[in-house]
Amino acid sequence: MARKIRQLIKDLEKAGFINRGGKGSHRNYIHPKGIAITISGKLGDDAKHYQEKEVEVKIKESQK
Repeated sequence: MARKIRQLIKDLEKAGFINRGGKGSHRNYIHPKGIAITISGKLGDDAKHYQEKEVEVKIKESQK
């Protein structure tokens, strides 16, 4: 079962990413190390496979 957008956001915030805002259903997150990611979709929507993978990659990048 796909995870929800809110779960991806929770993971990003736990890793130190900060919400810079966005337009509509898009949210821009940036890490103090300069790593950025945009998450699209409503909080209750199922996350797409590519979104889950991108969040995973960005979190790993931020931990280096």
